[in-house]
Amino acid sequence: MIIVTVENICKSYGEKTLFKDVSFTISDEDKIGLIGVNGTGKSSLLKIVTGEDSPDGGTITIPKGATIEYLDQNPDLDPNATILEQVFKSNSKVMSVIGEYEKTLDLISKNPEDEKLQNHLLTLTSEMDSLDAWDLESKIKTVLTKLNVTDFDKKIKELSGGQKKRVALCSSLISPCDLLILDEPTNHMDNDTIDWLENYLQTRKGALLMVTHDRYFLDRVVNKTLELDYGTMYTYNCNYSQFVEKKAERIALENSLEEKRQSLYKKELEWIRAGVQARGTKQKARIKRFEELGESNYSHNSDDIDISVAHSRLGKKIINIEHLTKKFEKKTLIKDFSYILLRNNRIGIVGNNGMGKSTLLNIITNKINPDSGSIDIGTTVNIAYFSQHSEDMNPNLRAIEYIRETAEFITTADGTKISASQMMERFLFTDDMQWCYISKLSGGEKRRLYLLKILMTAPNVLILDEPTNDLDIDTLKVLENYIDEFNGPVISVSHDRYFLDRTCNKIFHFEGNGKISEYIGNYSDFIDKKKEISNITSKEEKTNKASKETNNQKEKTPKLKFSYKEKLEYENIDKEIEKLEKKLSNLEEEVEINASDFMRLEDLLKEKDKVEEELLFKMERQEYLENLAQEIEENKKTL
Repeated sequence: MIIVTVENICKSYGEKTLFKDVSFTISDEDKIGLIGVNGTGKSSLLKIVTGEDSPDGGTITIPKGATIEYLDQNPDLDPNATILEQVFKSNSKVMSVIGEYEKTLDLISKNPEDEKLQNHLLTLTSEMDSLDAWDLESKIKTVLTKLNVTDFDKKIKELSGGQKKRVALCSSLISPCDLLILDEPTNHMDNDTIDWLENYLQTRKGALLMVTHDRYFLDRVVNKTLELDYGTMYTYNCNYSQFVEKKAERIALENSLEEKRQSLYKKELEWIRAGVQARGTKQKARIKRFEELGESNYSHNSDDIDISVAHSRLGKKIINIEHLTKKFEKKTLIKDFSYILLRNNRIGIVGNNGMGKSTLLNIITNKINPDSGSIDIGTTVNIAYFSQHSEDMNPNLRAIEYIRETAEFITTADGTKISASQMMERFLFTDDMQWCYISKLSGGEKRRLYLLKILMTAPNVLILDEPTNDLDIDTLKVLENYIDEFNGPVISVSHDRYFLDRTCNKIFHFEGNGKISEYIGNYSDFIDKKKEISNITSKEEKTNKASKETNNQKEKTPKLKFSYKEKLEYENIDKEIEKLEKKLSNLEEEVEINASDFMRLEDLLKEKDKVEEELLFKMERQEYLENLAQEIEENKKTL
C-alpha cells in the first residue's frame, strides 16, 4: 500500500534552492533513511511531507484516512504538563482516552469519595476495554522507562533538552500511525538507549522515514535510502552499507560522463574559435549545443571537502592527569582518576547520560576546576575543543567574517598557503554561503562552520564532545579521515558507535559513582569485552542483586496502604498476565507451524520477544504489588 506519493516538488528560500523536481513514494513496508549534506533541505522535506510546510511546486498525495506521526528535531512541548500528560497529548482516540483515564485516576486519589469521578472512571474503563487500551498504557510506561525517563509525574519544564526529546520520541513511537517520521532521533541518547530504539524500530509495523547521521543505525534499520545531493533526489532500495557501494558506482558513472562532456565541450570550443559563421541550420544547432554544454551543471562530490590544515609541533609531555576527583552536589562524577595522555591515543569516552563524560573534558580544557587532583599540560600543547554546544555565534556576522576572526590565511598540511575564503570553499561553503549571515545558516551548517574554525587554529590535541550531533555523514567521513592523519592525541565523547569504531583505539567507560574503566580497542571490542566479563560474573551479580534487593526491602519504610492507582493495578494484573501468557502460547504454536517459512518466522519471533518482555515487566510489577499487599496486611496486624 502506498502511503505517500511525492511528485516533482521543489523548495527555495530566497535565492537559495534547496531541491527541485523531487519525486519518490513511501509504501507501508518502507523503512527509509533520508541523508544529505547539512543545508540541503532534509528537515524541510520532512515538514513538507507532514504538511507543516508547503512546496513551491509539485504535488504530494496521501490517501484519505492515512495518518502520519512526526518527531521534530526540536519538539515543542507544554512546559507545565507532566511527562505522562505530554505523552498522552495526541490526536488519536486511544491516546486521548488513556490520558483522560490517567487524569481521572489522579483526581480520584485526591477525592476518593467523589461519586461523579467514580462514574466517569467506570465509563473510561469501559472505553479502555473496547479500545483494547490496557496493553498500550503499559507499553507507554515501558517505552518511557527504556528511554531512561522514569519519573512520570515530573514537569516538562524540569527536564533537560535530551530528556524532552526522549519524551517527545515516546509519544511518537506509541501513537498509532501509518507513517512515522523521525528527525535526528538518536541525538542526546546514550548507546544502550540507541540499541533499544534500533530493535524497536526493526520490529515496528508500518512505514518509517527518518533523518539521522548514525550510520550503524541506518545500516540496521532501513531498507531504502533517499539521498538529497545538491538539489537532486537519488533513490536506493537498500541500507546504508549497500548505499555507499551504489553511490560510488553512480559517481564513477557521472565522472565518466563528465569527462566525455568536457572532451566534447573542448572540441566544440575549438570549432567556435575557428570562426565558423553560423549561417546554416547545422551551424546554428551546433552553437546551441555548445552553449548547452557550457551551461551543464555538474554536481559536487562530497569528497571535495578538504580540511588538511597543518598541525603545530607537539612535545613529549602532553597531558598528565593525577588523582582527579569531581562531585556535583552529592553525586560523584569522577573519583581518583589518573592517566598520562600519549601522542598515539585515540580515546572514546562512553557511558550513560549524566555520568560526567563532558565534565572530564571541561576540566581538561580548564572550563571548570576539579575538587582535587591535578592536570599538567605540556608547554607545546595546542588544544582544539569542539564543544557539544557550539560557541555563541554573532548572528549578524557573515560566515567568512566569523572564520577571519581566527585567520585570514592558513597553511595546509602540504605547506600551501591559502586564504580563509579558499578554505571555506574546500569545506563546501560556496561564495554565496560565505557572505551569508550566520543567522541564515542551518544548524548543521553552523556546526560545520564551527568545526572549520577550531581546526584552522593548527591544533596538536583534539578534544571532541559529541562531534556527530548535527554534522552530516559526508562531513563526518572527512573528520574521520582528518583524525587518521592527525599527528596528536584525540579524545572523543560520542554516542555514535560507527564513529567510535572508526576512530578509537581505547575506550574510557564511565560506569557511575566516579568509576572510569579503560578498555583497549574500539567500541565493538569494548562491547565484546563487556559481554565476556558479564558472562563470567553473571552468577555473582545475581547473588549480589538478590542480596541487595533483600537489604533494600528491609530498609524500606513499611507502606500502610495502596495508592488508588496501585489498588486498581493489583486487581487487574492477574488478568493482564493471563492474557499475555495466552498470547505467548499462541505465538509459540505459530512458530512451530511456520518453522519452514523464514520470513513469517522472523516476524513471529520478533513479536514473541516483545510479548515476553512485556510479560516480564508485568510479572515484576505483580511481585512488587503482592509483596506490598503482604506488607500492608502485616502492618494491619500490628495496629
